[in-house]
Amino acid sequence: MYSMNFVKWLTIAGFLGLSYSVHAKEYSLKEILALSNPPHGVVIEIVTGDDAGLSWALPKSQKIIQKLRGRFIDLPIAIVTHGREQFALTKKRQSSSLTAHDTVNTLIKESKVEVHVCGTYAGWRGLNVEDFPQYVNVSASGPAQINDYKSLGYLLLIIRSNTPLIE
Repeated sequence: MYSMNFVKWLTIAGFLGLSYSVHAKEYSLKEILALSNPPHGVVIEIVTGDDAGLSWALPKSQKIIQKLRGRFIDLPIAIVTHGREQFALTKKRQSSSLTAHDTVNTLIKESKVEVHVCGTYAGWRGLNVEDFPQYVNVSASGPAQINDYKSLGYLLLIIRSNTPLIE
């Protein structure tokens, strides 16, 4: 019924639309802290493209979470990591990435933060849910997980190496 080129175009357009919707509106910490009412929640996206990215992104996330919770005490917060850095959270790398695992455990237990990795990207690397510790949520897709949070009214804050704590 439809030509193959049309189907490919539609697929690409849909994928780009998904990517665009994930990043449609990004908030800075300063913007969120300036709100007069708390948002429904905040989802922190980490994509560093760096195998050791969680070594600096998680401490930065912790500081951001402290500032957010200082302003909005019961604010729901989630972290979604879906780049190469997420593999530091595998069971296999637990001993070599002990600080990242300890930080994630602290965020989950003490700060009540949900932490997700991308199952799709893990699958591309031959990994599955069982390759991650039970305390790490393996989402089908990192970008889809972010969209799910955004549909619940969460604001998106992206962690980059140059993300300032307060601008």
